[in-house]
Amino acid sequence: MYKPSGSWTAVPTPFNESGTVDFAAFARIIDFHIEHGTSALLICGSAGEVTLLTAEERRDILRRTAAYAAEKIPAFFGAAFASTWETVEFARFAQQEGADGIVLTVPSYTLIPQTAALEYLDEVMASVTLPTAVYNNPARNGVMLRPETIETLARRHEHFIADKEAVPSHEQIAEVKRRLGDRLAVLVCDHPQYSLIPSALALGAQGAANISGNVIPEVMAEMAAPWKSMEQVHRTRELYLQYMPLFREVYQLSNPIALKAAMNLIGLPAGKPRKPYPELHPEAQRRLKEVMMQLGVL
Repeated sequence: MYKPSGSWTAVPTPFNESGTVDFAAFARIIDFHIEHGTSALLICGSAGEVTLLTAEERRDILRRTAAYAAEKIPAFFGAAFASTWETVEFARFAQQEGADGIVLTVPSYTLIPQTAALEYLDEVMASVTLPTAVYNNPARNGVMLRPETIETLARRHEHFIADKEAVPSHEQIAEVKRRLGDRLAVLVCDHPQYSLIPSALALGAQGAANISGNVIPEVMAEMAAPWKSMEQVHRTRELYLQYMPLFREVYQLSNPIALKAAMNLIGLPAGKPRKPYPELHPEAQRRLKEVMMQLGVL
């Protein structure tokens, strides 16, 4: 069973000028990550504008990118839909089409209670044998997955392999690690307001599920590696503090507005955000470019 660690990067969905998915650009982005040390990819996550994709687009993306990434880099796919049956159907489709794994969130907007969140995730996990991760993101989904819910799922499903935490709580990560130890990989986001990476690695987390790796993949790969020496501890701290200005820039608006602008600046064909997401304002683009130049990214 695949064990995630290091930099697990959530990639945007590139669109053509006509608004359709640009699969040639997708291939370039995947190759970029293969060449620069990213451990695994998350496709059709929040950075992939998943809520703005049709169900058929999501299936087409999975089918084509899973085939392209096969045996080159692990590719996980956001599988959550609004209803349980749709999510189960898509999870089975992902398994059939050769995805390396799926990522589940609590359905957004529904604001279901914790017991229903457990039932939803439990039913979807029981429907497949694919490696599965859960993305705990209450800011977007409105429901906080509690450590006891994560523990229950880990005890029931051997193929539940990773918990991605995007919460402003070090206690949450500590409690998940206290309950499950190394049974479940814990990955944390790179949102600068949370600043989870150094503290999570100190608690034994396995890495970072991030968006900044789309711009600085080698830096994120080094920064997010699980600690095995004091030299790594000092290096993570050094890199994290050095690149905080870039984290602030790529998170200044909802993903992937600023992220796509940053990727376009380094020559990756991220394209424009899909409406109603706006393009990054020219003044914000100027500031983003200035930060990237100061850090040597450009």
